[in-house]
Amino acid sequence: MEKIPMTTPLAELDGDEMTRILWKEIKEELLEPFVDLHTEYYDLGLPHREETGDQVTVDAANAIKKYGVGVKCATITPNAQRVEEYKLSQMWKSPNGTIRAILDGTVFRAPIMVEGISPVVKNWEKPITIARHAYGDVYKAAELRVTQPGTAELVFTSDSGEETRREIFRFTGPGVLQGQYNKDDSITSFARACFQYAVDTKQDLWFSTKDTISKQYDHTFKDIFAELYEKEYREKFEALGIQYFYTLIDDAVARVIRSRGGFIWACKNYDGDVMSDMVSTAFGSLAMMTSVLVSPDGCFEYEAAHGTVTRHYYKYLKGEETSTNSVATIFAWTGALGKRGELDGLPELSRFARLLEQATLDTIRAGVMTKDLAGLWEGAAPARAVNSLDFIRAVRAKLEELL
Repeated sequence: MEKIPMTTPLAELDGDEMTRILWKEIKEELLEPFVDLHTEYYDLGLPHREETGDQVTVDAANAIKKYGVGVKCATITPNAQRVEEYKLSQMWKSPNGTIRAILDGTVFRAPIMVEGISPVVKNWEKPITIARHAYGDVYKAAELRVTQPGTAELVFTSDSGEETRREIFRFTGPGVLQGQYNKDDSITSFARACFQYAVDTKQDLWFSTKDTISKQYDHTFKDIFAELYEKEYREKFEALGIQYFYTLIDDAVARVIRSRGGFIWACKNYDGDVMSDMVSTAFGSLAMMTSVLVSPDGCFEYEAAHGTVTRHYYKYLKGEETSTNSVATIFAWTGALGKRGELDGLPELSRFARLLEQATLDTIRAGVMTKDLAGLWEGAAPARAVNSLDFIRAVRAKLEELL
């Protein structure tokens, strides 16, 4: 068949370890035979980030802004062990944190549901979408290790020279400090993205923080959401018969577990990081979740919401067989290609993305899946656990049938 054309490149952000291996196989088996794939390639693998002093991550984020759509492989955020393993000059920051700081916006994560795999929470009947603020907080925090007695203060000096000081703690021995921040305009963009996504998808929106403890930081989030809802979205919500409400995050967790699903749960940056993993695992697997960053100026970055699958990568390096779930990475590509087709007026490209998603889920429905799903399988067809590449090749066979 003639390859499906593209007119504008995607920003392609390669990654690390086992997901990097899957990335290559997905391109070779599922994309390049069918699409005249045009990408601007950035290698965000940890060795290349070290070589470039992490400039490649900044360049990749700017490429997403340039082209409007990017697709990203999972990457390593190094800890002390990784610094030693990869002989790094420093403990580079999270590439996701860097990209999100440049793009701003909101990350929407939703489980990929398939017949035959039931959520662990049995009353969940519909997907729960996590809307995660993608700017500031702990991911851009300044930290300091205290080694001797002294006084820690929070100091703000305005451009006019006015100084405000507040004592944090009087240390009598070693300890640790952290200072984090956020901006009203970023919080407003986050709130607007959440409200608009709720309107577009006709779903209830829940927002949760801990404003009873954090009476200024978290309360600012709560207030901005409330003001924007009253000013711009109350009438739209009421017309659609959907609801917005705020609750404390501990109460939200209890409500979520008791719910039937089918709503958007908006969380601050760190809360969303944790809760999206909880939700995705409870729906079946970390590798069964979509993730897209939507910036205020209409840029989109699609990625897998899980890590680099280090344990499988070490097995792969030893020549051992792996059975690594590639569904989330496939759906990162389909999300990006579908959006590229939508923005560029290329319906065949968008159709291809939908058919690839269907082929992936049809493969699982037929009983062919990776080991992480086989243990959860309740479908009519018997589960057949296959290795990483064989699953991708089975998806290709389904895709060729659909095309």
